[in-house]
Amino acid sequence: MSEIVNISIDLNKLDASKEIKGKNGARYYNLTVNINDQANDWGKNVAVCEPQTKEQRQAKEQKTFVGNGVSVWRNGETLKFEKANQQQSNTNNAASQDDDLPF
Repeated sequence: MSEIVNISIDLNKLDASKEIKGKNGARYYNLTVNINDQANDWGKNVAVCEPQTKEQRQAKEQKTFVGNGVSVWRNGETLKFEKANQQQSNTNNAASQDDDLPF
């Protein structure tokens, strides 16, 4: 499965102590990207957070979210996500238009 995702990261939320120094002055920062099938209330289906250790996951510590994004392409198909609350209102509008009630 192939996918293209556009993300934005709030650099102010990154913990500088977790930066990894590489060769020739390269600087790295590990991140975890979660891709969901459904969009959230803001039309985003991608969450970016700092990785957690096994101990942090077992202790159910809160994740540090540093950004979000949206999938734009998957397996040859261009994607467009609507906000979660818009999807629900579109469904409600379609249902109300289908009934034959006079009021």
